[in-house]
Amino acid sequence: MQWIVQSFIQGMLQTGWMELVAVLAGIASVWFSKKEHILVYPVGLVNTLFFVYISIKGHLYGEASVNVYYTIMSIYGWWLWIKKDAQQQPTLQIAYLKGNAQWQPFVFFGFFYVILLLLLTWAKQAFAPEAIPWADAFASATAYTGMWLMAKKKVESWWWWMATNVASIPLYFVKGYVFTSVQFVVLLVLAIAGCKSWHEKARSTSPKAE
Repeated sequence: MQWIVQSFIQGMLQTGWMELVAVLAGIASVWFSKKEHILVYPVGLVNTLFFVYISIKGHLYGEASVNVYYTIMSIYGWWLWIKKDAQQQPTLQIAYLKGNAQWQPFVFFGFFYVILLLLLTWAKQAFAPEAIPWADAFASATAYTGMWLMAKKKVESWWWWMATNVASIPLYFVKGYVFTSVQFVVLLVLAIAGCKSWHEKARSTSPKAE
């Protein structure tokens, strides 16, 4: 426990400006997501672009790939969220996955987890001995899945974000990015609140989608 406390204090004191800005942008982005506000994407882009650099520097290559993916999906999600129908109402509504589509996230996650695990295991042996393949792959694959579902405004996205946050808290802590680790604690709390908020919105628009 003493080592954890000392590492926390030292890590907070060593937090650089880029990590600070990235963390604050990440928290703001999730807050906007909870509110279903379009600023989730432009603010999120600040977070993802900075974390591409931070993750590579910390030998978290799976997380770096996540942030490249986030950047691409943010542009895609931004486009989906601003689309409007003839009555100038958003065409995309918060909803649950239905039928066979409920299994798609698990297939999506499994595919990326296996690919990332193999790549990260190779990277660890070849040039990055500091890598933690299984943990990095899990945090990354759950994040891939959560971002994909969020772009489509699916309530289930929050469950995958919770898994990402739980996995990322210790992952970034042991790499020395303590402030980023704290960010994921905050994001976990916001994800729980976001899940509740989107659940209520989904019920109000489609009562049968429990």
